[in-house]
Amino acid sequence: MNIITYATPFFLLAILLELAWGWFRKNNTYRLNDSVNSLSLGMLRTLSQIMFIGIGAVVFAKVENEWAIFSFDKSLALHWIVAILIYDFCYYWFHRISHERQFFWGSHVVHHQSEDYNLSTALRQTGTGLFTTWIFFVPCFLLGIPLYMYITISTGHLVYQFWIHTQHIPKLGFLEWFLVTPSNHRVHHAQNARYIDKNYGGLFIIWDRIFGTFAEEDESEDIIYGLRTALNSWNPLWANVHVFVGMFRDACRAESYRDKWAMLFSRTGWRPSDVARKYPIEKTDLANFHKYNPTLSSKVKVMVFLYYMLMLGFFMWLMANVGSMSYLYQVGGGLILTLFALVLGVVMNNRNSNKAILKKGNTG
Repeated sequence: MNIITYATPFFLLAILLELAWGWFRKNNTYRLNDSVNSLSLGMLRTLSQIMFIGIGAVVFAKVENEWAIFSFDKSLALHWIVAILIYDFCYYWFHRISHERQFFWGSHVVHHQSEDYNLSTALRQTGTGLFTTWIFFVPCFLLGIPLYMYITISTGHLVYQFWIHTQHIPKLGFLEWFLVTPSNHRVHHAQNARYIDKNYGGLFIIWDRIFGTFAEEDESEDIIYGLRTALNSWNPLWANVHVFVGMFRDACRAESYRDKWAMLFSRTGWRPSDVARKYPIEKTDLANFHKYNPTLSSKVKVMVFLYYMLMLGFFMWLMANVGSMSYLYQVGGGLILTLFALVLGVVMNNRNSNKAILKKGNTG
């Protein structure tokens, strides 16, 4: 059972409630440009999953039918508990490697690009992860978890992770010891040096405690969200490919053939020494941090909002009818939505505003 299908309306309602709560408490955590960009990326991710049948589905079926060493019974509660633990353990390692290895980071980075932290951030997902994520969950089927249980657990797992993307919920006492909470997931999205590569858990934080990747949120230090090398763009396609483009560019520039191949298996952030020397990349100055926020007039902001609502309406119509569409129409609908998102990104980037800000910075 795909739980996300039923949860989506509640996601949107929860975002509106969080927005209203933030305004009421004078602690608003939303910006129009960032939230629209996150939600647009979430739409594109959903469509990519529909339009592209990943190799993972084929592998899962093969493993389940021919190589499973056990058979889980979906009528037994104990089997569900064990299956949840197995899935969450696999998720921990998927999530950890997606941060620690550059090739996998290329997909996962989308989720961490937002410099805000709110419920819309939870819906900011990669459109390329479906090509590689499945690798980490093959053990679930090898151990005998049937497809029905896997889909139910994996989608429920994603639904759980939605609510932890908020700044409005404080630490939750004893629950912090074994569950992933908003507090310890805020740590995971932080740029602060002490928090880098920490708290990978999806449901249980116990794996981080066991494998030494846990860090507690220090409430005396403000968290800075986003990437150490800022994206500085609302372009949804660039958001999905910029790490891969950077890897390819560095591989082409590297003099050593060994370094060229090493790019595929390197730790995140690694660059060939000769390339790093000739083409340095500037990291975000956390002591003087400013969010990417091109200036938009009030009229343009209203236009962006109305345009996004039109895009959302088209997306909901597409999702309601996708089952009865031919594959050609599905692809066509996906391309139209992608074009919508690209136009929205161009408007929100407001290059004229960026040039003015840059000029002011150079002369100030």
